Amino acid sequence: MLTLDDVARACLALPATTEAVSASGRRRWLVRGKTFVRERPLHRVDLAELGDAAPAGPVLVASVPDEGAKAALIAEEPERYFTTSHFDGRPAVLCRLDRLDDRGLTELVTEAWASRASRRLLAEHPFPAP
Repeated sequence: MLTLDDVARACLALPATTEAVSASGRRRWLVRGKTFVRERPLHRVDLAELGDAAPAGPVLVASVPDEGAKAALIAEEPERYFTTSHFDGRPAVLCRLDRLDDRGLTELVTEAWASRASRRLLAEHPFPAP
C-alpha cells in the first residue's frame, strides 16, 4: 500500500515542486507556490455525507483542469475517486490513496501538477510522461 512518503517522492520528482506542512501537520505539494496535491482527512460533515461509502484510509485532494475532468475520473474509477459537496464547483478530486498503485499515483500527481503549473513552466518542461 502506498504512503504519503510515496506521494512526496512522486510529487517532488516533478519540476519546480516543493513540499509544505501545515500547522496541523498535513502535507501538501506545490508547483511554484500553487498547491496541486494535498492530504485531507475527511471531516465530520464529509463522513455524514458519504455514509458507508466513506473511505477509512488516507485521502488526497488533487487538482484537475476542470469539472469535466473531475466528473470523468469519478465516472471511470469510482472505487478510487470521489467528491463531496465541499468541492462542488472546484477543480479538484478526492482520491483514496489505498486504492492507487505506483502507476496510478504517478498519473494523478503528474496531471495535477500540469493543471497548476504555469504555461511557461509547461513549455520549459513538457508534460511529463507517467
